[in-house]
Amino acid sequence: MTEVDTIVIGAGAVGLACAAELARRGHETYVLEAARDIGTGTSSRNSEVIHAGLYYPTNSLRHQMCVTGRRKLYDYLSAHHVPHKRTGKLIVATDENQVSRLETLHEQGQRNAVEGLCMLSAAEATALEPNLRCVAALLSEETGLIDSHAYMTALRHELEGHGGAVLLDAPVLDTSILSDGRFRVRVGGREPYDITARYLVNSAGLHAHRLARGMEQYDINLLPAFTLAKGNYFSCQAPPAFSRLIYPVPVIGGLGVHVTLDLAGQIRFGPDVEWLGHDNPDVIDYSVDPARSESFYEAVRSYWPALPDGAIVPAYSGCRPKLSGPDEPAADFRIDGPVLHGHAGLVHLFGIESPGLTSSLAIADHVADQIDA
Repeated sequence: MTEVDTIVIGAGAVGLACAAELARRGHETYVLEAARDIGTGTSSRNSEVIHAGLYYPTNSLRHQMCVTGRRKLYDYLSAHHVPHKRTGKLIVATDENQVSRLETLHEQGQRNAVEGLCMLSAAEATALEPNLRCVAALLSEETGLIDSHAYMTALRHELEGHGGAVLLDAPVLDTSILSDGRFRVRVGGREPYDITARYLVNSAGLHAHRLARGMEQYDINLLPAFTLAKGNYFSCQAPPAFSRLIYPVPVIGGLGVHVTLDLAGQIRFGPDVEWLGHDNPDVIDYSVDPARSESFYEAVRSYWPALPDGAIVPAYSGCRPKLSGPDEPAADFRIDGPVLHGHAGLVHLFGIESPGLTSSLAIADHVADQIDA
């Protein structure tokens, strides 16, 4: 039986950020990852957008982690030479009935202390993006793009530089809380083994609920509700038409079908929201149904009427660990530490969907503070 100081389960962006921060604070930290590389789950199946933080209820974890995390993230990316770009974003109202919702969103962003927000008329918006059609827009200057894999690689290198390591092909079979307060983790793979740790962070993304539910001596009544929502993305074969991200006003369950860019300027669309009606990440079908493109054409043409026929082709999909269901208000992040469950040194991360990538460094600080409390 191997004994270590700290284990983080899950080598996505949030898990690696937590591990790097704990290592900076002097913890001997190891990350257990079931896959054969870092960031192959939710962290590699998203829009790679750096969010400003205007959508979330004031003082919620999503608000606090996003705004603080975004500021920290830009500094980190610059310091570690990770490719990124502060592109800016336009959130657009395509009819007069949506303008009040746009103004409400502007007010929410101001309450959330988001910098660089400005309401624009249709003429001002189209002066910035001539291919856009709208009746009004909200400019968010702090929105940007990130090379998420390069970011995760930087975090991994930082962890290793502080004496930690990422263990790949290391699926966690189960965990338990020992009588002395330490944590036992059973690890599968070609040569299964047990490992004990004084501190344990469950950052397993889509699998976090399953790990917590199977943890011996943990009160499962503390677990939040959990379901899955798939998001489909399509690429665009037309020449780039925008220099900024273009978002509609938000919809239930997500931010609507929007135009994002990659760092080379190529356009992609998505995600939509496809509720799966179950909580089993092992049976997610990540294929993209080409028929869904019809709804994408309709959504995108509301603000880009010149989108050519045949321009939208299936790209990839992702899945979000949702703590709320269809037609329910979006749930907040859950960062469940000792104050909630009473087990010193244990932190569970639930429902870390968008803006989890943007929030990752702030979440890492929050987790490390609970570990060190």
